[in-house]
Amino acid sequence: MAIKIEGTCDPKFSRVKDAFAANFDNGGEIGAAVALTLDGKQVVDLWGGYADKEKTRPWTRDTLVNVYSTTKGLTAICAHRLVDAGRLDIDAPVTKYWPEFAAAGKEKMLVRYLLSHRAGLAAISKPLAADALFDWTTMCSALAEQKPWWEPGTKHGYHALTFGWLVGEVIRRITGKSPGTYLRDELAKPLGLDTHIGLGAEHDSRTAYLIAAPPPAPGEPNLFEEVLKNPESVTAKAFANPPVLGIPGLVNSREWRACELPAANGHTTARSLARLYGALARGGELDGYRVLSRESIARCHTEQSFGPDEVLLLSTRFGLGFMMSQPGASLGPNPRAFGHPGAGGSLGYADPDAKVGFGYVMNKMQTGLLIDSRPTALIEAAYASL
Repeated sequence: MAIKIEGTCDPKFSRVKDAFAANFDNGGEIGAAVALTLDGKQVVDLWGGYADKEKTRPWTRDTLVNVYSTTKGLTAICAHRLVDAGRLDIDAPVTKYWPEFAAAGKEKMLVRYLLSHRAGLAAISKPLAADALFDWTTMCSALAEQKPWWEPGTKHGYHALTFGWLVGEVIRRITGKSPGTYLRDELAKPLGLDTHIGLGAEHDSRTAYLIAAPPPAPGEPNLFEEVLKNPESVTAKAFANPPVLGIPGLVNSREWRACELPAANGHTTARSLARLYGALARGGELDGYRVLSRESIARCHTEQSFGPDEVLLLSTRFGLGFMMSQPGASLGPNPRAFGHPGAGGSLGYADPDAKVGFGYVMNKMQTGLLIDSRPTALIEAAYASL
């Protein structure tokens, strides 16, 4: 039986609706949503399927879902707001804001390297207990003590979880607010976004259940194999210290949802992602509210890192806090597009050339490490409609 696609879609973008329906028809989706803004105007806002693997709860207009690393883009926007406010200098040493960070020879490390995955702090060497993941002070203290895995600035490697504590602690030191609180006060409330880092229990009834990805096919990159093969490597430590990989149902637990993991546990809707990135795609202002200056937006999509990734063991390309297009992982045809995907498939990005804001969320995870086939099909349909 065909899944009913709900929501609104400008007739000009009917290709996007067709591609969204096709993702369900070919078995790629259980529940999902896609949204698109053009020069700040919502032109696509679609959803369909189910919020649980048993297919008993329909996905609704306001279904929230964990978006893993798509959260990093939200955190980066918060950091760039502080640059605009004159409170953060990305070319200053991290120690200007976080004095304890000077340990292990890091006294001269620049904030820039935290945002561009060049800090060499993608993992913590000393073994941590599983519950350390949920203790902000423990994680930040461990990172302040950590010796970089490589000379900062000379290489890059995806700071899969540590990005959130590193950038988040700088935000907290400057503002006195946790990253989730800063996001709520500075972005979610003023723009009417249903976006959360640290989700209250009152939202559980409308939060989708994430369904784990199948094992990678033969020949596909397999980080779990790498972790097992060399448990002391930066790759293994990045994903398995604290040792939470494979804990059944962790990402659907109240503990995961409630804590603040600014690299990995944002909960949002596609509509909110498209609205926020849509503001950046049209110069940084929406409905009279300035999200970022044009200067900050230009920094967001200025390439900082491109090539072999010390952690993911494939090629990655980053601006300041955002992933950018590269062969095999495209954010559309325009070179200034920037945003962030999340493990399993979610994606939010801005295209300043086309003035497009894009958001895609889902609950059936896939194995791709960058941008998988479902959002790619939606992106291709969107640009074919312009």
